[in-house]
Amino acid sequence: MTDNDGYQQRIARLWRDWRGFILFIAIMVVFRSAIADWNQVPSGSMKPSILVGDRIVVDKLAYDLRIPFTLTRIARWAEPGRGDVVTFPSPRDETLYVKRVIGLPGDVVELRRNHLYINGEAARYTELTDDEIAAIDVEQKSRYRFYREEIGPMSHVIMLRLDRELSSYQSFPPIEVPPHGYLMLGDNRDDSGDFRAIGWVDRERILGRAHAIAFSFDSDRHYAPRFARFFEGLS
Repeated sequence: MTDNDGYQQRIARLWRDWRGFILFIAIMVVFRSAIADWNQVPSGSMKPSILVGDRIVVDKLAYDLRIPFTLTRIARWAEPGRGDVVTFPSPRDETLYVKRVIGLPGDVVELRRNHLYINGEAARYTELTDDEIAAIDVEQKSRYRFYREEIGPMSHVIMLRLDRELSSYQSFPPIEVPPHGYLMLGDNRDDSGDFRAIGWVDRERILGRAHAIAFSFDSDRHYAPRFARFFEGLS
């Protein structure tokens, strides 16, 4: 028996003994690439909706079907809606981001001192009550104000820093969203690298919709689990 024959026998034995495990890993990798995934959130740009340490469940079939490991679409059956929380690779550096869809193709969006206007309609802001704020799991809550932002069917909570002076980052003039672009903002308005930092997000970059928190661990408290956030839906 030649050395080549022995090598082929070892490969065949390895495949026979481990093929179930190898196939399982391959299926899981494809599943996470094209069907569903869970992503860890590394930054606080979407607080208070999503906290650092949350593991969010991303439905990658929410809008279309992609060839695994690519941005190439095989089929498309829906488009991102205003208010959806989506994931995408940043057009600036390919880092995986999670943001909220604010502007749809053709919309005219404006931000005036953190007040949002879409197609000339002003968003409504209702400050949260003390009880509502107490239920929010955000460190140093006294440094922020919390508001429910509503425009049309879109409704979610945003937070603004009390200690941040007015700046150009809190405003941009009316701007029309291009045909294949989306305007993304973070719910943590004063601390989010969103449209104001990365520009438009092309439709082809949107990987899926985040619709729930699978589980959550607080890295500032020795990775203590936040049980109240397990399986919590995202609005």
